Amino acid sequence: MAHEVKDENLAEQGQMNIEYAEQNMPALRAIRARFEKEKPLKGIRVGMALHITKETANLVRTLIAGGAEVAITGCNPLSTQDDVAAALAKDGVNVYGHKGESNEDYYRFLNKVLDFNPNATIDDGCDIISEIHAKRPELLKELIVGTEETTTGIIRLRAMEKDKALKYPIIAVNDNLTKHLFDNYYGTSESTLDGLKRATNVLFSGKMVVVSGYGDCGKGVALRAKGYGSNVIVCEVKPVRALQAKQDGFRVMPIAEAASLGDIFITVTGDKHVIDTHHIEKMKNNAILANSGHFDCEINVKGLEKMAKSKRRIRWQLDEYVLEDGRKIFLCAEGRLVNLAAAEGHPSEVMDLSFCGQALALEYGIKNKGKLKAGLHNLPSEVDEGIARLKLETIGVNIDKLTEEQKRYLASWQEGT
Repeated sequence: MAHEVKDENLAEQGQMNIEYAEQNMPALRAIRARFEKEKPLKGIRVGMALHITKETANLVRTLIAGGAEVAITGCNPLSTQDDVAAALAKDGVNVYGHKGESNEDYYRFLNKVLDFNPNATIDDGCDIISEIHAKRPELLKELIVGTEETTTGIIRLRAMEKDKALKYPIIAVNDNLTKHLFDNYYGTSESTLDGLKRATNVLFSGKMVVVSGYGDCGKGVALRAKGYGSNVIVCEVKPVRALQAKQDGFRVMPIAEAASLGDIFITVTGDKHVIDTHHIEKMKNNAILANSGHFDCEINVKGLEKMAKSKRRIRWQLDEYVLEDGRKIFLCAEGRLVNLAAAEGHPSEVMDLSFCGQALALEYGIKNKGKLKAGLHNLPSEVDEGIARLKLETIGVNIDKLTEEQKRYLASWQEGT
């Protein structure tokens, strides 16, 4: 089959959701209009592993407008929006994924995309890249460029690069200023709390919220939780970030100390077992755990399963674990990224910037075919700034311009006191 989705009858609702998102993605619409004229991706087969959401569908349509053929699967078993997948299937897109798929199906779908023989990849979490290197190395000779969307994927790619294992050029879209300063900070913060509230309907006001990780995602989550009236503790391993958290007005301490204090725990680190069993042992009755990192390893879910004498699904995307001493621990979204598993992911307005970055990174890589060595690359700053400028233009915001005198001054060193 050219597609494998949960229910093709959901396509009409999916189409309406895609159209609704498109209204709030004016910069990507502008790029699509240019792509339709110039066809910069003509003849390119793009293999994608991204969250199949209404926003991603607009990126897919932009790449197709640019001349590309596209095959897409989800990058997390719980993040696919089934109505959107159905709408893409109706469009004739090679789409594979459904919400709640098994790990076996997850990797089967990844390989369906790789069977498409892509010569460019778009990834979120590095799974499609690692699958190519580990199991489908014959595809490497045809690959021109890839892009990576998220912090967790960049961590993995840097490890690959360090080990000299990365065999084709990858553009770190996550490292665009127009991505991590907006998507990570504004998008993750709003969508994480949205997912957590949908899963639990908890009142944040007056609660002690423990945020593990104070990168761009953690900073936003901590600020939004504070805005809801929560008391916030930040747990961090990097001294500069920990100092930032302290200066931003948050309590800072190790997770081992925070474990007995928190009511709600949110992990946003990209690391493994940030909340482990010995932390859970110290937690209050009715503590709520949620993860907004890409993979489901930040909370030791398997360890929690072993600790519990019983488990039941009491709400959609909320599991209750009863420990041996009778305490209850609530886990959102199976420990997977709560903002997509229990909600709809980032708002369309912020994904407008991220997906402009994906589209333009792909175009840049194709234009520079053969010039980029295998390894991790940043999108040129002028392209990144161009995304911000385009976004400002499409939302009707004008900014100042340097005068010729100011340009000369900034370019010189002779003029001082």
